[in-house]
Amino acid sequence: MTTIADISDFLETFAPRRLAAEWDNVGLLAGDPQQPVTKIMTCLTITPASAAEAIRERAELIVTHHPLPFHALKRLTTEQTPTRLLWQLVRAGVAIYSPHTAFDSAAAGINQQLAEGLGLQQIQPLVAAKNDPAGLGSGRYGKLPAAIPLRELAAKLRSFLKIQGLHAVGADDARVQTIAVACGSAGSFLADAARAGCDTLVTGETQFHTCLEAEATSMNLLLPGHFASERFACERLAEVLSKPFPNLTIWPSKAEADPLRWIG
Repeated sequence: MTTIADISDFLETFAPRRLAAEWDNVGLLAGDPQQPVTKIMTCLTITPASAAEAIRERAELIVTHHPLPFHALKRLTTEQTPTRLLWQLVRAGVAIYSPHTAFDSAAAGINQQLAEGLGLQQIQPLVAAKNDPAGLGSGRYGKLPAAIPLRELAAKLRSFLKIQGLHAVGADDARVQTIAVACGSAGSFLADAARAGCDTLVTGETQFHTCLEAEATSMNLLLPGHFASERFACERLAEVLSKPFPNLTIWPSKAEADPLRWIG
C-alpha cells in the first residue's frame, strides 16, 4: 500500500525543500500523510477546471507546482476562489503537495530541463544556494556551442515548449551564446544574468520596466509566458513519479490551460 507520506518522501528527495525560496510554501499542504493513494494528478496550478478534474477522476493527491494555499489563511470559506477550491478538495479527500521553487531549482528541475531543452552546455546555477552540498541554486545559465541570432534561439524555445509565439526584447539578428534561464516570473534575475556574463535571459514573464532595463543594458529577453515556461515540466513530473510507483495511476491534468492566448 502506497501512502501520501511515501509520495512526499520521494518528492523531498527529488526536489528538496531546502532549495525553496524563503517566502515559499512547499511540501504537503493539505491531507493525511497516512492516507492510501492510488491516483495522483499533477498540474501547474489548481484552478476550478483542474480541481474538478481531480475530484471527478477520484485522485487522492494533487501534486501542483503553484501552492494552494500560498499565503496564510485566516478563514476557509467558499467566498473567494482559492479557499473555495481548497474547501472542495478537502471535502473530497484530495490531498495537496507543492514542490514549487524547490522544483524550479532541483538537479532535474524545471530550470535544468529548460536549459537542456535549449541545448545549453556547461550548465550551472545562476544564483548558488547557500550551504547546499550538491552545488545547486536558483535559475541556470550555460553556453550554446556557437553564437546564433536571437531569432534562432527564439525558434528553439518555441519548438521545445510547443508554443505559437513569444515576446522578445532585442534585435532579431543579435548574436547570442551565453544564456540564462529562470522559469515563471523571474525578471528579478536580470542583474544576476548580467553578472554571469549572459547576453540573454529566458523567463516566462516580467514587468514592463524590467524590459526597459534589459533594453537599456543590452540584455536580450525571451518571454514565452508563465504557463509555457513551467507546464511542460509538470507533465514530465507525472512520468517521473510513475517510475518508482508503477502501480499507481498518475497523469498530468488534461483540463488546465493557459488563460492567455494569441488572437488575430
